[in-house]
Amino acid sequence: MTSQWQYQVRFDLNDAATAESARRDLGHPLLKPLAEILTNHHAALKCQFDAFAEYVATAEEHGAEDYPLYEWTKAAIENPAKKVKYLKSFTLYVDGREVYAKEIADALAADLLPLAHSGLITRLSKYDTNPANNPQPPARGGE
Repeated sequence: MTSQWQYQVRFDLNDAATAESARRDLGHPLLKPLAEILTNHHAALKCQFDAFAEYVATAEEHGAEDYPLYEWTKAAIENPAKKVKYLKSFTLYVDGREVYAKEIADALAADLLPLAHSGLITRLSKYDTNPANNPQPPARGGE
């Protein structure tokens, strides 16, 4: 039986320099094992900071009132401590999809686990789309 939920794999890299390399070019020798895993799974990474910045830019272009996470996201990318955190955090897309089947997420996470053991990845997480397992958007006005 297939799960009704979709999944997503995320991870943090060990330092700012490594994360910057990953954001710009996965050809760096230190990132070769990561690049190979991504290729094998038809996966691409997206830096959380970049994703947040794109969301804010889109909201500002089209009208922030239609983007419920605009205020929270803008505050996050403007906070220096959170910026450091999100610049090292990555989401994996598989075949261009933000969420994918559990079996795909499990296999991807399993292949990334040795990189967590080696210290290249400092946090490896798998999330599902079940609303009960995920925080809901904050109320308007941050309440």
